[in-house]
This record gives sequence, C-alpha cells and structure tokens, in this order.
Amino acid sequence: MQITSPAFEHEGRIPAKFTCDGPNVCPPLEISGVPAEARSLVLIMDDPDVPKHLRADGMWDHWVVFNLAPTLTTIAEGQEPEGTRGVGTGGNLNYYGPCPPDREHRYFFKLYALDRMLDLKEKATKQQVEAAMQGHVLAQCTLMGKYERG
Repeated sequence: MQITSPAFEHEGRIPAKFTCDGPNVCPPLEISGVPAEARSLVLIMDDPDVPKHLRADGMWDHWVVFNLAPTLTTIAEGQEPEGTRGVGTGGNLNYYGPCPPDREHRYFFKLYALDRMLDLKEKATKQQVEAAMQGHVLAQCTLMGKYERG
C-alpha cells in the first residue's frame, strides 16, 4: 500500500499553500495498493516535533479521518474525503495544515487499511481511533513532508 502526493515528495518540503501561511487546504493525495480484503481506511496526519513546553507529549494531531472507503484512490486538493471526522489537537474536524512555531517540523500522513469499520463517533480523538484499530490493521504506509515557516 502506498500514499503519495503530486504536490511534494516523501521527505520533501510541503508547499506553503497547504499550511497556515497559505490557504491551509489539504494537499492532493494518491492511494494505491489497498488490500482487497480491507473494509475501511484511516488517515491521520500528525507532527511529532512540537516543543515540549507547548505540549508535553511533543505531538500535534492535524487531521484524523476514519471509516474512509477502501476504494478511495485520490483525495483532491482542498477536498475533505468522505469519512468520519476525528478531532485534532486544536479542536479541528477538518484538515489543519503545518504551522510550526519554532523550526522545521516533520508531518506524517499515515494511512491504515483495516479489516473492519470503526465503531466510533465523529470527534473521536487520534488516541481513540488508534486504540480501536488495534488488531485490525491489514496494511499501513506513510508520507512524510517537512515545513519551516519563513
């Protein structure tokens, strides 16, 4: 399974238009190789480089969407995919782009193929989604981009 973006390369720089310094819309994403037996997909975007004085765990959850169709192959630029919205660290239900307060941060777009739908409601946290996924992940992949304000 693979997740890529025509807007930036894996480990490359995320363009400003997908950040708080631009329109703050989600980048286009392409998904391939989802296992045939998958029943749903989960997409999580997070930043593990947050200064510890701002968040003790050093993590900021930017985007959490679950119960996506396993047939999903593209997410268009600026379009929220059809699925159940989890809540980000900032209380957001939709994509919230990179906005690092101090230096270059890494942003991980993590995609999981599951053997079931998750029995969670809208506004579930990343931690609740990850707990519900335990034992149900068929495949996973990651796209990582970097951003530093400028």
